[in-house]
Amino acid sequence: MSIARVTEISSTSTKSFEDAIQMGIQRASDTLRNVSGAWVKEQQVSVENGSITGYRVNMMITFVLED
Repeated sequence: MSIARVTEISSTSTKSFEDAIQMGIQRASDTLRNVSGAWVKEQQVSVENGSITGYRVNMMITFVLED
């Protein structure tokens, strides 16, 4: 039997949504042990002068609690 916890994080990138997701997962894995999955809850872009300047994702990160 295992018990997991879910926490919400936000990650940004100037490159792409994929990059924001990768950076968020990497950072969560540096801080949390046993990260087992993520659900991308929201995606947003920042716009200046008609051009996209940033990508942001809100994710729910799942990690398994240790005994």
